[in-house]
Amino acid sequence: MEVIEIETKKRVEVIDITEEVEKRARGDAMIVYTPHTTAAIIINEAEDGLMEDIIEILNKLAPENGKYKHNRIDNNADAHLKASLLGNSVIVPVSNGKILLGTWQRILFLEFDGPRRRKVIIKEI
Repeated sequence: MEVIEIETKKRVEVIDITEEVEKRARGDAMIVYTPHTTAAIIINEAEDGLMEDIIEILNKLAPENGKYKHNRIDNNADAHLKASLLGNSVIVPVSNGKILLGTWQRILFLEFDGPRRRKVIIKEI
């Protein structure tokens, strides 16, 4: 098991972690997982416009200023909801020390409650 540490700088941001994951590529497949309930990991294209579109859609589904019961505790329910919609892990196939992604695919870490210090755990499976 290996850990990537990430320092996010904004409340909401997308960070491409593909190279960091590939440095740790072993075996036939890896799970890439974040142990945080207000962050997500996805595989998609890292084009700026698409990243803005994803955030915009998530903001429509779970607006920051929504009336959520969880906000009585720590005022970040929208971040939990967005992370829940996307998920906290992906499985990536590996061959000869290289992750097998499509032409435009990247492994992306999405922060919804930053800035924070985050972890991504990578485990050979």
